[in-house]
Amino acid sequence: MSQTLPIDSALPGLIAALRDAGRAVLQAPPGAGKTTRVPLALLKAGLTPGRIVMLEPRRLAARAAAERMAQTLGEKPGETVGYRIRGEARTGPNTRIEVVTEGILTRMIQSDPELTGVGAVLFDEFHERSLNADLGLALCLEIAGALRDDLILVAMSATLDAQPVADLMSAPVVTSEGRSFPVETRWLPAPIAKTQRFENALADLVTLAAAETEGGILVFLPGEGEIRRTEALLKSRLPKGHLIRPLYGAMEFAAQRAAIQSETEGRKVVLATSIAETSLTIEDIRVVIDGGKARRARFDPGSGMSRLVTERVTRAEATQRAGRAGRVAPGVAYRLWTKGEEGALSPFPPAEIEAADLAGLALELALWGARAGDLPFLTPPPEGALAEAQALLRMLGALDAQGLITAHGRTLAALPLHPRLAHMLASAGPEAAPLAALLNDRDPVISAPCDLLLRLHALTDPRRFTESRPYALNRPALERIRAEAKRLGRSAGTAREPLGPAAMAALAYPDRIGLRRKGDAARYQLSGGKGAVMADSDPLASARLVVVTDTDGNPREAKIRQAIQIGEAEIRALYADQITWTDACEWSRRDRRVVARQQERFGAIALDDRIWKDVPDDAVARAMLDGVRDLGITLSDAARRFTARVALARDAGQDLPDMTIPALLETVEDWLLPYLSGVKTAEQWKRFDLLPALRAMLDWAQMTTLDSLAPAHFTTPLGRQIPIDYSGEAPEITLRLQEMFGQTTHPTVGRQPLRVTLLSPAQRPVQTTMDLPGFWSGSYADVRKDMRARYPRHPWPEDPTQADPTLRAKPRGS
Repeated sequence: MSQTLPIDSALPGLIAALRDAGRAVLQAPPGAGKTTRVPLALLKAGLTPGRIVMLEPRRLAARAAAERMAQTLGEKPGETVGYRIRGEARTGPNTRIEVVTEGILTRMIQSDPELTGVGAVLFDEFHERSLNADLGLALCLEIAGALRDDLILVAMSATLDAQPVADLMSAPVVTSEGRSFPVETRWLPAPIAKTQRFENALADLVTLAAAETEGGILVFLPGEGEIRRTEALLKSRLPKGHLIRPLYGAMEFAAQRAAIQSETEGRKVVLATSIAETSLTIEDIRVVIDGGKARRARFDPGSGMSRLVTERVTRAEATQRAGRAGRVAPGVAYRLWTKGEEGALSPFPPAEIEAADLAGLALELALWGARAGDLPFLTPPPEGALAEAQALLRMLGALDAQGLITAHGRTLAALPLHPRLAHMLASAGPEAAPLAALLNDRDPVISAPCDLLLRLHALTDPRRFTESRPYALNRPALERIRAEAKRLGRSAGTAREPLGPAAMAALAYPDRIGLRRKGDAARYQLSGGKGAVMADSDPLASARLVVVTDTDGNPREAKIRQAIQIGEAEIRALYADQITWTDACEWSRRDRRVVARQQERFGAIALDDRIWKDVPDDAVARAMLDGVRDLGITLSDAARRFTARVALARDAGQDLPDMTIPALLETVEDWLLPYLSGVKTAEQWKRFDLLPALRAMLDWAQMTTLDSLAPAHFTTPLGRQIPIDYSGEAPEITLRLQEMFGQTTHPTVGRQPLRVTLLSPAQRPVQTTMDLPGFWSGSYADVRKDMRARYPRHPWPEDPTQADPTLRAKPRGS
């Protein structure tokens, strides 16, 4: 340990805390040296006779950390210090410090819950809050509490809010202050124009920084595509002697090593994803340029699909990135945003467990034999996403109906793949290894149509691919996929009955078998219940049945990015026990009618569809209830008057049903179903009279009470019954003026006077009154004078109280 690093002053306190409590949270700024110093300090202090296992979130960081610690000891990896990552291991009988990636730690714990031979587990870069790190810590805390009280646990972080982790672990916080060298932060003077492309703005800032500073430059971008586009722009802008080195996770180790090692022939410009935020010491870096974007996986439980989204960095990530500039000398950090914009950044990135696909976590929990609530998670997994994951595992046969792991589930958990792909590999055997490797990696074919078969040909039959489709290939990715396919083939067990690639894909994605909907657009109904759309110009767009293996994850209607055509016979061969005939009598919003079909269904798709003849009336009526909810309730005049009477009685304290429209819709099945016989279309519903059904909601006693409190009719002096309208401010009747001759008292409902609208012989209102005797003795005289002139054949007596009511006109000539 020749060079002094900031972490060195904190190491005695850390060792003392571990001797006392057996666990600690170490908080150290970026560049402090914790990744390579802490494991060696624990080894030197002799805190445990067992191995020290350090968890790293990325393969490159794990390998680089092991190599640097081994170099510090004057050794090669595999002696005192070793590493294990996917597809590669450098350990030996004398290895005391082992750097592993997260999946490796989970497998170690599941295969040996006591962690025999392991004395300490260190979680490096815990602030990244990866799903496997959260699970690993939860499992280790349970192991330490139940089986291994001697197990030393350390969570190390640069930017994490340490106290919640310390509370979870019941551990002290040890803090390392400062960094090796100061870093100056420079912001943009003004926001970048909305019309300017991200890569152009970033290339401008890199060019400026190159002119203003010295030393290596590290540029943070969200993904490989942005890296390649920025690289193309910088080649013509940077002066001679600047060496551009891309750095992202999917690169070969040799190319990654070239990016992190020092340059002797020029000034290095590293274009990196967030892989360079933590753990890695990239030689010679003195300048950091932060593009301000990060790419994260987001899982939508509603669609069952994940997608990568590009978001603004958080303040914690920006701090972490800036720290890369101060590891070897004083540095400068440029930010592609203004100082004012910084206040809008979130403080910390979300934990992966909050936004990721939880199928792998659900499988690990089942293998461990615990529910999520049983383990000490720093952030509990969301219930909706976890339930979706468990449903998928039951569909794959990894969990039984009670949620317990099956023998097949144990097989899947042992394979280094997402449970979908593990199921495919375990079910189809070694023949599925190339497809599993292909689906587990990024697309090796550049700007190609959706067809997955095209990618498989590129992987397994290059001549056929070249002859049929002139598409560009990402050859490093293709070679990496081929190597992974060989490794997976060795772990796939015995061969099974041969299956075609489409059938294999259907094993992995039983919920994403798509049936093309009727119509011109290439829209598909997926077996899991969601919808997806393919570009109409895609050669696969005419396929009736496809298996969708990749989408953009849009929760409303996902855009298909990768799929393979499948035959109906293949689906029947795989899922014969899940294909059943069902009778479907449903309301169709598009057709505005009840549609009755008999369908042979696999999940949400209908492989065969026929008209259902002789459908029972009850089924039609129940389907029509959905039509009623869709179309709404419109009351006839008679029904409206009836519900108004009921409302008046309810207001008077009577125990009668609520007949407001929302209440009627909420209880529609209870009162309307027996009356819907023969109604199956929107037009029929429009003509349907609800009054009988509404009246039937009241029993005899309630109807008697209603008729007493709010009678339906007023009986005129002629003996005619006039409906009373209760929908206004006061009960109201409307009738011909002559029909009220002889009425000397004002009509009432109980003590409530009726509003009386009197009509002319032409049925036009001439007077509205709530005091009929007052009208007769008052303004009737003026009305009489006007009406006699207009309607001379109708009686207009001087004293209407003494006249006989009538609806007749005088005989002609009288």
